[in-house]
Amino acid sequence: MDSDANARVPMLQSGSGAKTTASGSNGVQTCVRLTEPRPGVVQRCIDWNLENLLLILTIAAVVGGGVVGGLLRYTYLSDDTQMLIKFPGEILMRMLKMLIVPLIVSSLIAGLAQLDAKSSGKMGSRAIIYYLATTVLAAVLGIILVLIIHPGDPSIKKQLGGGTPRKVSTIDAFLDLIRNMFPENLLEACFKQMQTVYVNVTKTIPASKATFDANSTLINATLNSVPQTTTVLTRSSEMKDGTNILGLIVFCTAYGIVLQQAGASGEVMIRFFITLNDIIMKIVIIVMWYSPVGIMSLIIGKTLELEDVRATAQQLGMYMVTVVVGLVIHACITLPLIFFSITRQNPLTFFKGMLQAWATALATASSAATLPITFKCLEENLGVDKRVTRFVLPVGATVNMDGTALYEAVAAIFIAQMNNVHLGIGDVITVSLTATAASIGAASVPSAGLVTMLLVLTALGLPTEDISMIVAVDWLLDRLRTSINVLGDAFGAGIVYYLSKDELDKFDQEHGLELLESQRQTGPRKLSMVSPTRGGSRPLNQNALSNNPETEI
Repeated sequence: MDSDANARVPMLQSGSGAKTTASGSNGVQTCVRLTEPRPGVVQRCIDWNLENLLLILTIAAVVGGGVVGGLLRYTYLSDDTQMLIKFPGEILMRMLKMLIVPLIVSSLIAGLAQLDAKSSGKMGSRAIIYYLATTVLAAVLGIILVLIIHPGDPSIKKQLGGGTPRKVSTIDAFLDLIRNMFPENLLEACFKQMQTVYVNVTKTIPASKATFDANSTLINATLNSVPQTTTVLTRSSEMKDGTNILGLIVFCTAYGIVLQQAGASGEVMIRFFITLNDIIMKIVIIVMWYSPVGIMSLIIGKTLELEDVRATAQQLGMYMVTVVVGLVIHACITLPLIFFSITRQNPLTFFKGMLQAWATALATASSAATLPITFKCLEENLGVDKRVTRFVLPVGATVNMDGTALYEAVAAIFIAQMNNVHLGIGDVITVSLTATAASIGAASVPSAGLVTMLLVLTALGLPTEDISMIVAVDWLLDRLRTSINVLGDAFGAGIVYYLSKDELDKFDQEHGLELLESQRQTGPRKLSMVSPTRGGSRPLNQNALSNNPETEI
């Protein structure tokens, strides 16, 4: 009897006097294992739907929200009814924003505290190189497309009209970026950040008198009998609403690195932040099951807010096509090609594991609000080491804005074309560099790209009031570019994990043995460290939390 046949027969009873074997000739006891019958097609479909129920509900919410919102536009809804429709989406945004600060603080400190300074330095360098490379590629792609398609025309500006000019300084924006990296009050940084603004200040010029020199010669004959007043623009610093994520990241990075060097005295703090992170992620699971309701509400509400869709599409249709084509090329060609060339793994499988986060970003238009879902997708669906995600994702959600860089490059040149301004090669280079730098400084909140767009327009000498012409379609483009930003962060985490696996395994072997020795002396303890027996060749797409490299020791 062959092995396949043995797998289908009942289990052989083997007692002390059993002499029957599969071959029946050598008298040696054997144990034949039974294989479970292969489930039918219907059962496999049911199992797959149950396993991916949350993903199915999220995608259905995105599609259903667009369809229902489009149909409701043909009905009259009172303001109270529209408010109630938007209310579940507002609750979802509040819950996601509520988790941002504790998630960033706990994840960064817990992740860096479990790495030595050398490993975290290499990991950070790889992440920054990836961020800069993909952001520059996105900006260059946007420039190429907008120059080829040429969506801008002076007649569009005549139809749309202008806006109100706004004073913006590039140097102020970059200095504010550095100031926000070092907040003077950490508690205030949780809900406010610094911004330089220009305000009108009225100054009084005192009355002047005639002056004479030593020879009684008239020097100043201008006489003002009464004081004069004038209005000038003056720099002023103010605290605006919004979490200063960059400042929290800088502080938590330093705190985590120093905590790792504290040795045994810092283990209590490490366990605290690891436990805090685990608790936050369990709350994220609860929020994720509510997210389909909130996502559908957000999309319906935003669809109802649209005014004249047909007129907007006629005026800015080619501009929207240029941005969307660029985002699709970057998401479907540039990022997967970079991922495959480095990891040699299937980017489609990786993207499948990120669908939940991608759909959430599409609805919320905020990479920071999507951060809890991104953590869950990478760690559970794709099996990326938590130490990598805890370090790479918070930084990526703040500085890695591929979609924003592409959008700003396209929008700046589009506005130049509407003003009939010819851009030379130097101006194009300025657009690429400024769009890259401005996207790094963009806040990870909805429509932050419109604010940093002012920097690009100022660098080119274009009228800043023309930005009002593209506000009408920003609600859609903002969601698309945010989803690309989140996807870029995820691919970056996968690449950094692949490049850092050997170093993480070496760190596990060295410090895991020390932890086991300490356990024998002090008794068992619960500390989320990496087991020294973890293999170093695990693929990124294993689906189980138990397969995650973190384990209890």
